[in-house]
This record gives sequence, C-alpha cells and structure tokens, in this order.
Amino acid sequence: MQVVFHLGAPCTDAGLLLQSLVKNRARLADDGILVPGQQRYRPLLRDTMRALKGRPASFDVQEALLDAIVDEAQVDRLIFSDPRLICINRLVVQGAQIWPMIDRQIANLRALFPHSKPEIFIGLRNPATLIPALFTGSKFGDFGEFTTDMQPHAVTWSEMLRRLTLAHPGLSVTVWCNEDTPLLWGQILREIADVPFDFPLRGTDDLIETIMDKTGFKRLQRYMAENPPQSEIQRRRIIGAFLDRYAIDTEIEEELDLPGWTPALIEHLTQSYDDDMAEIARVPGVTLLSP
Repeated sequence: MQVVFHLGAPCTDAGLLLQSLVKNRARLADDGILVPGQQRYRPLLRDTMRALKGRPASFDVQEALLDAIVDEAQVDRLIFSDPRLICINRLVVQGAQIWPMIDRQIANLRALFPHSKPEIFIGLRNPATLIPALFTGSKFGDFGEFTTDMQPHAVTWSEMLRRLTLAHPGLSVTVWCNEDTPLLWGQILREIADVPFDFPLRGTDDLIETIMDKTGFKRLQRYMAENPPQSEIQRRRIIGAFLDRYAIDTEIEEELDLPGWTPALIEHLTQSYDDDMAEIARVPGVTLLSP
C-alpha cells in the first residue's frame, strides 16, 4: 500500500485540493485509491502518533487505523491532506527555518504505516506572502509579536527539503510553487492520485474558477469542450492564455501593508524565493513541478 501525505503548505490551496479529490472519491475507489475526509483521520492520526511516540505501529494498530478511516476492502493508495499534520501555523516558520520539526514529524507519520511506501506532496509559497498569511490566520493581533524570532530574510524551502531528504533517504517528495498552482492544478491532482492524463478526473478547473471572471471561465470551458487538450502542456498553454485575458486581478495579486514589511524587504524575499527554485531542483529525491 502506498500512503500519500499532502502537507499543504499552510495558506496555499485553502483545502480546495482535498475538495477536488473528494469529488472523484467513488471513481478513484474503484481503482483502490482512497480519499477520506479530514474528519475521519485528523484526530485519529494525531492521537495514534502521540501514543506510538515514534515506534512503528503493529499490524493490529495499522488494521485498526484502516478500519476507522476507510470503508473499502481494497486499499492500494491512501491519500491524506492536512498541513496540520506537521504543526500549527504559528510554528511553521521559526528562526531561519521552515518546519524545523518536519524530519521528526515525517518519522512519526511513517511509523503509522511502517511497511507502506510514503509519498510527500508540498505546495511552496513565497515567504514574503506566506508569513503575513500565517499571521492573518493566527490568533495574534500584533504582527511584530507574531514574527518574534523569525528571520524571514534567511528562510529557504531548499534548506527544509535538504533536511527532510537527509533524514529520510529515498523518500519521494514532490513540490510546486503556489504561485504556479493555477497552471498546474490538474497535474497536481493527477500526481497525488497517481492517474494518467486521460483519467476522467473532476475538479481540474476548480482553482481556475476562483480567479477568473465568470464570462472568461465559461468561455474557457466551452473552448476546452470543443478543443480537448491532448497533453498537460497543451492544457497549461490554453489556461495561461485565458488567464492573461480574464484573471481577476484582486485574486492573483496581494497587497501587503504590515509594520516592517517594506517594499525592499518584499522584493528581496521574492528574489530569494525565485533563486531558491534552482536549489530545489538540485535536491536529490525531490521533484519540482513547473509550468
């Protein structure tokens, strides 16, 4: 059995990825691909990890987990999606690191199904917008207090990924930039479900619909129906062309007005994030999806 952990990152797809996969639950289940809802596994996984304390789960514990999470008898691929499997939002960035506890938490997750083949999926986000978004979603009222001890200028995703792959050699890790997600959405769904391009997957336009005006989205759907793309690359080109014309600016552009978050700092963080993609492409065991 393959176990898939989509870990967010926090403040990326806002749970839409799981919602899109759930639309295909019945069809995927026919192929042994299970997409349970978070309510069936979030507290269960957390409590079981605490009880195991890093020890591999016994056969009986694994069977009990599966009985509680899924109803189907055949399970070849089990998909979990929840950024809180790693930590709460306040602890995502600490000092100069993203997810400083990820190697330990991945070990705890692997211990739940010690004989499975885990795959990790993570959407990356520019720290210049990620940290403010984490703050907005927190209970903090003061941005300065929220960012105490953070070193945003030193934060890189490649450092986290190198740390993760060094701690877990051979682990399959797939990542993408959240900023590219509108173009990659269909591919991301298929990669997580492990289905080919011609698999009849619903929800491949869910994200596009949220950032495109209604007229443009209807025209996109009509064009796709009349001219079905024959590959992922062709599909991305079509979506890109329609986004250029019909994207809603307020949905794809962010205005940041926070104390200390100067235009110069935002530009520096954004450039560092762009440069970091080249580093990520060189991390062994990591696949970077790009348009």
